[in-house]
Amino acid sequence: MDPRTYLFVPGNRSERFAKALASAADAIVLDLEDAVAPSAKAEARDAVAQWSRQAAEGERERTVVRINDPQSIAFADDLQLLREAGLSNVMLPKAESAAQVRAVRDALPEARVLALIESARGVASAHQVAGAVGVSRLVFGTLDYALDLDLDMADGPDGLGHAASVLAIASRVAGLPAPVAGVTPQLDDERQLLADLAWSRRHGFGAKLCIHPRQIGPVHAALAPSAQAIDWARRVLAAEAASPGAARLEGRLVDRPVVLQARRTLQRAGA
Repeated sequence: MDPRTYLFVPGNRSERFAKALASAADAIVLDLEDAVAPSAKAEARDAVAQWSRQAAEGERERTVVRINDPQSIAFADDLQLLREAGLSNVMLPKAESAAQVRAVRDALPEARVLALIESARGVASAHQVAGAVGVSRLVFGTLDYALDLDLDMADGPDGLGHAASVLAIASRVAGLPAPVAGVTPQLDDERQLLADLAWSRRHGFGAKLCIHPRQIGPVHAALAPSAQAIDWARRVLAAEAASPGAARLEGRLVDRPVVLQARRTLQRAGA
């Protein structure tokens, strides 16, 4: 199953790596970019390299490294770190072209790139980026995107709607999993967290970036189908099995889209 949650950890805080891995997050993101001051970049790379030498294979598979953007002087050093450490899951910030993805893959041929779209240029190139070889998922950097377009997020997320839809459509066309929603910076506001998640789900997103372990449980619970939805899905499939192609359930025609949605619901529920 594709990750539902990606938990950020500053790359220079190695004492937090094990705690993050012990959390319920589906994936963790060791951050070499925004969470690390320029003066601490080398320290962060050293910490990630040291961790990688003793990490179990399952931990490595569950770990993504957010590198610095292609215009940064740290970009080449970050790629060298990943190459030497044998880490393949890469989050590429400020993704705006397929050429940037190719630059990552030239250095790391086996890289699985989560392309972080966080600018108007990135949204305009979303289909190109999504279709680039090596891209495994699109991620929406909502805070930086809002800054780029000078959106006042205090007025709500309406200004993000077009970009969110573009990312969802580009992901679908490229055969990628549903994109990953941006962070909710309010650490102690579960209501805001769930409102942000519900908004992103309405726009076709299937996962979320998290910045604290306490955000993970509510996100997983909200993404899980309800008991009523699971029961409905099971009854749909039972009706279809009993009368293939001509089933009815509670007065509703059980056509192919309904059957496929039922299967998807049970898959999300792990049933």
